[in-house]
Amino acid sequence: MEYRISTLAENTAGAPRAIGEWGFSALVETGEMNILYDTGDGLGAVHNAELLEVDFTKIDKIVLSHSHFDHTEGLPNVLKKIKKEIEVIAAPDLWTGEKYSTRGRLKPEHRYIGIPYTRPYLEGLGARFTLTREPVKLSKNIMTTGEIPIVTDFEKIGEDYLWHKVGDKLELDDFPDDRALIINTDNGLVVIVGCAHRCLINTLYHAQKVSGVKQIGAVIGGCHLVDAPEERIMKTIAALKELDVKNVGVSHCTGLRAAALMARELGDRFFFNMACTRFPIKK
Repeated sequence: MEYRISTLAENTAGAPRAIGEWGFSALVETGEMNILYDTGDGLGAVHNAELLEVDFTKIDKIVLSHSHFDHTEGLPNVLKKIKKEIEVIAAPDLWTGEKYSTRGRLKPEHRYIGIPYTRPYLEGLGARFTLTREPVKLSKNIMTTGEIPIVTDFEKIGEDYLWHKVGDKLELDDFPDDRALIINTDNGLVVIVGCAHRCLINTLYHAQKVSGVKQIGAVIGGCHLVDAPEERIMKTIAALKELDVKNVGVSHCTGLRAAALMARELGDRFFFNMACTRFPIKK
């Protein structure tokens, strides 16, 4: 079978009868292992997987990029399709770092936007959680980034409407739970990001560091540039060119303005990574 990444949930539908929903989910299928990265906002992952004839029982592990609902709400539907105990890898603050938003509120109230389910409920459906800040080696050529330190100076972590609970207080979220998935191929790293809340270029630098591989063949997923000023977007594009990333497939929270600028500047390297998009992994 061809090694590939299939996007199961994304804001836009990329095939007839596909569902577009705010969120992200991608299935990585290789000769070593099949990994589901994020589960979307509830309906899209399972529905679109059926269109792509995905067999959920062949999924070996689940990785969660962070605890926002639009990346975790599909967990029960997915677990019911998997029909077996399965390891779910995420940050230690999957539940303790409760997530809130004040965006779009008529009053300055905090709306909960974290994982909508309790740990016992999900464990009852077969989830077996590994919660760690460290990178996790999933197979010979696949790993998570673990917690991503901040090294870039032009990227901004967090927004003034996204919050998390630290102890008994709410603070602006700097997303210590954010992590990406890294696949090492003969053509360089393929890095999958759910939202890149710890910032896209910053994440790519960390992927290079923890993997020991400099070449980046592709980056796929949400780049969280939806609220970014044009100066930051252009610096991000310049960094992608400097890193010589061969394929940039954007999704979800990248934002249409940022995506349009990327398309203009990156040319054939760019593609819209919509629901039901399949990206072949060349080994």
